[in-house]
Amino acid sequence: MSKHEDIDLQIAGKIYSSRLIIGSGKYKDFHENLAALEASGAEIITVAIRRVNLGQNSDEPSLLDIISPEKFTILPNTAGCYTAEDAVRTCRMARELLDGHSVVKLEVLGDKTTLYPNVTETLAAAETLVKEGFEVMVYTSDDPLVAKRLEEVGCIAVMPLGAPIGSGLGIRNPYNIKLIIQNANVPIIVDAGVGTASDASIAMELGCDGVLMNTAIAEAKFPVIMASAMKKAVESGREAFLAGRMPRRLYASASSPLDGAFF
Repeated sequence: MSKHEDIDLQIAGKIYSSRLIIGSGKYKDFHENLAALEASGAEIITVAIRRVNLGQNSDEPSLLDIISPEKFTILPNTAGCYTAEDAVRTCRMARELLDGHSVVKLEVLGDKTTLYPNVTETLAAAETLVKEGFEVMVYTSDDPLVAKRLEEVGCIAVMPLGAPIGSGLGIRNPYNIKLIIQNANVPIIVDAGVGTASDASIAMELGCDGVLMNTAIAEAKFPVIMASAMKKAVESGREAFLAGRMPRRLYASASSPLDGAFF
């Protein structure tokens, strides 16, 4: 396949036409979340099992009453977990709530200030979950060696941070992200740090297979408009990657060369 030809994103044997994944936190209500989801074109929505009701609290509204799991892929995540044990327990609960659903997003945080991943606990949780038959998409640091190790453990997608969760700082270390992509045999999806549409485009221009975001949309002044902008940004960034950018040069290069000029 030549570089300019594209293929759809594939996760756990399922094909997705959108390369954007959005979250379900910080919206004013589930209806706004649904409106943003539809405007984004995303087909996957990630849900923090410890924070969002999927039926575990029968006295509260459930996200599944508004966002249909028949139309969208619900990706349960372990946000708020600080140990491998808690993360594994949360994934087991998600599987029960979602009738045996095995695809999960694993994140094990190191502290409440930076929300950086605890790599040691993440690796331990990933090993356990893979052995138990879960298909693990894993949030991690932008360390290329750690990313490769998580792939070797059996994770079906590796999701390095672009910047700390909720920071909106954009892709702080594009060189590490590029190294991770070059060494990967599974989808690489930037997770965390995106603040605006240009950040999403940069991630895609690097060659990422997708982008996951929550705060950038949910905390925008107009979330639904931002969701639409992110859809376009991911698509244009992917096209730019496939097109292959012009080389960077130290000196100018005339748009209309003199070679072959008539005078």
